[in-house]
Amino acid sequence: MKSLVTGAAGFIGYTVSTQLLKRGDEVVGFDVVNDYYDPAVKEARLVELQKLSAETGTKFTFVRADLADQAAVDACFAEHAFDRVIHLAAQAGVRYSLVNPRAYVRSNIDAFVNIIEACRHNETPHLTYASTSSVYGANTDMPFSEHQPTVHPLQFYAATKRANELMAHAYSHLYRLPTTGLRFFTVYGPWGRPDMALFLFTRNILEGKPIQVFNHGNHTRDFTYVTDIAEGVIRVSDQIAQPNPHWNSDQPDPATSNAPWRLFNIGNNNPVKLSAYIEAIEAAVGKKAIQELLPLQAGDVPDTYANVNELQTAVGYKPATPVKEGVANFVAWYRQFYGV
Repeated sequence: MKSLVTGAAGFIGYTVSTQLLKRGDEVVGFDVVNDYYDPAVKEARLVELQKLSAETGTKFTFVRADLADQAAVDACFAEHAFDRVIHLAAQAGVRYSLVNPRAYVRSNIDAFVNIIEACRHNETPHLTYASTSSVYGANTDMPFSEHQPTVHPLQFYAATKRANELMAHAYSHLYRLPTTGLRFFTVYGPWGRPDMALFLFTRNILEGKPIQVFNHGNHTRDFTYVTDIAEGVIRVSDQIAQPNPHWNSDQPDPATSNAPWRLFNIGNNNPVKLSAYIEAIEAAVGKKAIQELLPLQAGDVPDTYANVNELQTAVGYKPATPVKEGVANFVAWYRQFYGV
């Protein structure tokens, strides 16, 4: 099996690439390695992937280019015939979309068009791509189900990811291109993004600096460990999307279609209060946090909670790593990586 993994230098892309290489799949990684956060972390991930490739004897090829550059994407597809495309590259971050929305158009819309067009013209057997729990937006009916409508996004990031789902459906309908979108719920773990709460909290607690705790620590998140996410991504990618033979256009199901198109939640199915998440970090670090309690930020949702019944039915898997275990693993990695 030969897979293209976009965003291979990123948090989830790196972890998915690692697991593919370990099972013997050839991986072509594609990433621009931008400076949205410290590129040194991304470069270190790439070094680890090259090491793993050498250790396993499984080929890893890296393309350093911008997915918004159509010529670069087309050249990659011309050089390689992919059995699977796993599109994880994106401009992430809810709050950054409030100050730089155009970055999300380039990375999440233009790049997605280039990828899905390349998949169409090269007859890729299956495109799996990252969406987000943020598409549930103003919905408060939990646990969130793929069968619920998602028409009220609360920030531009969520709107671009929902657009990806809709663009994918159009291509699945028009060209019978099998596509599957995966709605990730608050991913955390080793090699995580330096702009995310776990990284920021761990660093500041270790340095004796205050942490900013929004919504006074009262909101909940369905924190999902990164290797659990990667396992779900690979299992879903392996299983090519099929049309739903029972889909009814008079009562259209938002999660499936008469086209080869699917949507799945990937979450831990066990929401944890932010205050408890902080307690897990304190326990792992061995030090209490200095907390600066603040109101809920613009664009944030108070709670998330994933219904993962469809994922479990389809691929026989659901994430299960407890937050205390996952946080402890991250803190151990952080101390080793930074020597603190």
